[in-house]
Amino acid sequence: MFGLGWAEALALVVIALLVFGPDKLPQAAQQAGRTLRQLRQMANNAKSDLQANMGPEFANFDPADLNPKNFVRKHLLDDLEKDWNDPGHTDHGPDSPTPELPELGVGEIPPYDNEAT
Repeated sequence: MFGLGWAEALALVVIALLVFGPDKLPQAAQQAGRTLRQLRQMANNAKSDLQANMGPEFANFDPADLNPKNFVRKHLLDDLEKDWNDPGHTDHGPDSPTPELPELGVGEIPPYDNEAT
């Protein structure tokens, strides 16, 4: 429930009992539920109005795609995941042979790329 464990939920209930008291706690919970329901309905109405007024070009538009994390995941990372999950992908994984690299001599320093670190 919202990433809360039992201890945190119990602490919130105890704090609510102390703040509102046992008589007014049910009324406060009912008011909070009503407010959340109204906010959810307003958000859904705004989303449907936005989609209706944008035209057919934006039929698949989802406002959640405007979140930078979702945008990056949808437009950049999905393609990478498809490539990695593609059976024809030529990656040097544990089952494929690794390319032969020249061995370093005694005291020879391996190549170092400043931009890679």
